[in-house]
Amino acid sequence: MSIRDVLVTGGAGYIGSHLVDALIGRGYRVTVLDNLEPQVHRSGTWPSYANPKATYVRGDVRDRGTFEPLVLASQAVVHFGAAVGVGQSMYQIDRYVDVNTRGTALLLDILVNATHHVEKVIVASSIGVYGEGAYTCEAHGMVAPSIRPEAQLAARDWEQHCPVCHRHVRSVPTPEHKALYRDNIYSMTKYHQEEMVLLIGKTYGIPAVAPRFFNVYGPRQSLSNPYAGVAAIWLSRLLNGRQPVVFEDGGQLRDFVSIHDVVDCLVLMLEKPGADYLPVNIGSGQTVTILDIARLLARLLGSSIEPLVTGTGRKFDIRHNTADITRARETLGFAPRVPLEEGFAELIEWAKTTPDAAVDFFDKALGELQEKGLLVKS
Repeated sequence: MSIRDVLVTGGAGYIGSHLVDALIGRGYRVTVLDNLEPQVHRSGTWPSYANPKATYVRGDVRDRGTFEPLVLASQAVVHFGAAVGVGQSMYQIDRYVDVNTRGTALLLDILVNATHHVEKVIVASSIGVYGEGAYTCEAHGMVAPSIRPEAQLAARDWEQHCPVCHRHVRSVPTPEHKALYRDNIYSMTKYHQEEMVLLIGKTYGIPAVAPRFFNVYGPRQSLSNPYAGVAAIWLSRLLNGRQPVVFEDGGQLRDFVSIHDVVDCLVLMLEKPGADYLPVNIGSGQTVTILDIARLLARLLGSSIEPLVTGTGRKFDIRHNTADITRARETLGFAPRVPLEEGFAELIEWAKTTPDAAVDFFDKALGELQEKGLLVKS
């Protein structure tokens, strides 16, 4: 493979911009297509960290006139341009499907119907395609329960039950072959994106990979986007002297992975064929409760603010999901290297030294969820 020219959609964003830096550092010629979504880029201009050695085009992945010439000038496309937010997707349905599903469909339509030189496509997928993570039942082995019913959340019965015997089940790391279950519009569009890209890749012989990101954190994360990752939302709250809001009892298990480990894995996907035509989990392989993360952030900040544990649930939330990264290790040689505490310390240092990085809009987002009836009353 002789890839030198790479197009990164959404390349001004969090994960995309770090990947741009890594690719340029490895001698690639990189073009970035980004619409500078105001929810992420509040200034409406290219971010200060934008790598000056990349070429930047402001435009939309739904605009063929802008998108097609960039695809045809590239040898690889890393498609990260997307609307991101689980809760928001449940009431901005048209926008999420239009940007994510149709934007990806346009990319594939270009690849199928125009003469191109693309040798690799990487499309951002998500932990969200699984719905709930993997579980094991003492009586029935591996099981895949669906979303918890509202009555269960209202009764504060947070843990998942076996779909066969209805006993509580134990969370285990989620492998890529687990049955998928989309429980919100955002995760549905991520499923659309990965399935379409892998299908067209196989059909037309274009190597394609769908990284399924778990909970990514690190510098450049949008701390002012209340629909972004939970760690970023909590850090924004703490930096503004407010309590992080933790739903349920805080015992939800997650896999938080450093942006640096994520980029390492993405470069491996671009440069190695081992994961071609596959979805691949990108996580740290470590399990932690979200309440522990909220407390870790406060401790690293030197803050005495305790999280507010609401004891209430949201209709679309999952209980546990952590990453089995065996496939990434075996097909790509991926090895996470950033310890949790070190990674979050780096995020905090960046946030403290970046002017206006953390404007807290959480209450606005929470109000929207309440207005749309997406919070469960206990």
